[in-house]
Amino acid sequence: MEMPIEKKESKTGAIIGTVAAVLLCGCPGLSMCLFGVYAATGQMPDFISGYGQMPGWSGFASICVSLILVAIPIVVGVLTLRKKKPAELAPVLPNEPLPPVS
Repeated sequence: MEMPIEKKESKTGAIIGTVAAVLLCGCPGLSMCLFGVYAATGQMPDFISGYGQMPGWSGFASICVSLILVAIPIVVGVLTLRKKKPAELAPVLPNEPLPPVS
């Protein structure tokens, strides 16, 4: 009886996707979080009008958005790199004909 050959899963695509998510979402999210904390404390100057300070709510809003951006690579990494449970294998039947019943 031949044993079925198990196919090893390649994690290359999952690693590339996770690295891309970190670079595109995680890094901007961390820098946005730093600027959000700075703006929430009322220290960020208002660059649009040229005078005064940015309101604190804009800092809190950017902190919330940055937390979502940081969570995206975590979720992508967990979902793509987790070890999947093996599916139930059907019983392997021999390719030989059955002997006659007497």
